[in-house]
Amino acid sequence: MNQTAPTARMPRQIPFIIGNEACERFSFYGMRNILVQFLVSSVILAYIPEAQREGAAKDVFHSFVIGVYFFPLLGGWLADRFFGKYNTVLWFSLIYCAGHACLALFEDNRNGFYTGLFLIALGSGGIKPLVVSFCGDQFTTANKHLAKIVFDAFYWVINFGSFFASLLMPLFLQNYGPAVAFGIPGVLMFIATLIFWLGRRQYVRVPPTRGEDPDSFFNVARTALKAQVAGQGRPGLLVAGFGVVLAVAMLICWALHAWFGVSLPFWPEDFHFVITACLALGSLIAFGGIGVSMQLERARGQHPDPAVDAVRTVLRILIVFALTTPFWSLFDQKASTWVIQGKAMVIPHEAWWWPSRIVQTAGQMQALNPIMVMAIIPFNNLLLYPALRRWGFEPTALRRMGTGIAVAGVAWIIAALLQLRIDGGEAVSLSTQVWPYLILTFAEVLVSATALEFAYSQATQSMKGVIMAFWYLTSTFGSLWVLLTNVAVRNETVTAHIATTGYSENAFLMFFFAVFAFVAALAFAAYARTYPMQDNYRAA
Repeated sequence: MNQTAPTARMPRQIPFIIGNEACERFSFYGMRNILVQFLVSSVILAYIPEAQREGAAKDVFHSFVIGVYFFPLLGGWLADRFFGKYNTVLWFSLIYCAGHACLALFEDNRNGFYTGLFLIALGSGGIKPLVVSFCGDQFTTANKHLAKIVFDAFYWVINFGSFFASLLMPLFLQNYGPAVAFGIPGVLMFIATLIFWLGRRQYVRVPPTRGEDPDSFFNVARTALKAQVAGQGRPGLLVAGFGVVLAVAMLICWALHAWFGVSLPFWPEDFHFVITACLALGSLIAFGGIGVSMQLERARGQHPDPAVDAVRTVLRILIVFALTTPFWSLFDQKASTWVIQGKAMVIPHEAWWWPSRIVQTAGQMQALNPIMVMAIIPFNNLLLYPALRRWGFEPTALRRMGTGIAVAGVAWIIAALLQLRIDGGEAVSLSTQVWPYLILTFAEVLVSATALEFAYSQATQSMKGVIMAFWYLTSTFGSLWVLLTNVAVRNETVTAHIATTGYSENAFLMFFFAVFAFVAALAFAAYARTYPMQDNYRAA
């Protein structure tokens, strides 16, 4: 029997959620896309020698990105265990507003400004995994056919918010200063929170599970690691335990240096807390995942077979996700490295086709990304993919993702060639950045949109939340690669080697990241050949 009611109405609370998302996305991208431009010339980094400020600004930006994509773990856990989605979104939104206020008020105070960045990362990350799923909670089987319309609206709202924020905020920063440029996103976030609160009496609120699922991912994993088999040891537990010890050891090394000034010969002094915490988290996930995989079969009998198989699938998907992290190290630098490169270019105001009244700074080139995304997705779905199928090539999810990682490398080759022209003293037009932006955006569509489609098709219904949390971490570890690279280029041995190549540091790093993407694409292709595909979509 078809349970879809053709006359079902759109839930009245949906406009509140869509309105909230529109304002919040403008708020986030508005401050994010002017952050590097502000920091390079601000008093926040005035204590750093001018030649090192661009690298320091990149460090701050990517540390911020790491926080944004780490804190979804916290938000999702609090919502699921204690407070539910509505309360968690509302409270984190208030934290988010406080962060924006700090940026606007403390433009010349380093501690106040960094506090604002932390609060925004906490607030934005905390609500990130919840708003879309909260929206889905508003639908029933009677009106579920309307959900696609709403999720399409989400997609358009995110990109429109990103477009206008990327286009307008650099102008406000240039013409009115940082207090106004950071204040406007803060006002939009306050409006977003107000809109969300106004719908409070109409929302459907699904109560938190409070961790009561006995067959959750972590319960099955814990059972596997603790289970004993007569005559056999627990090698998986030893591997997972090694990951814990390694993580704790790294945090201790950081603390000894940061708090007590102890210099350790094997611990780089430039490994600040964000780098150390990410490495520790990576150790826990990598060795924990290997350990669970080694002993997972021991969980059978204590948990249903489908639950154990679902955990095995998640562990396989984690390998796919890990191989996409190099892509994010390239993609997120469009808001840092590419903006810095654009500042060294010439804006072609004299050209009749250049929109001089609108595009006046290099940072505005980031507005190309959301516009291109909205054009490339229908192009791929309506023209490119059908054409490939007619030619006998099936663009599977894994093929698209692997290709996307390699295409990102091509974008960085082009950016590196542009950098060589700049280093050679040539007046390079800012308009030439259109090409790397276009190619990188094409890569984004192949990787990002496809990865979620792939993960949702592979993971069982009970594991989709876990998959979403791990997916956000791919951006965290992508920015970690950038921070580690920045640390490396401060080493005298590395800088001496770069000097022998005849390239500037910027050009060398651009070629390095391109090669990094190509190597990751090859590794991805090798793993994809052995990956056992599944189909876990819900039955109609």
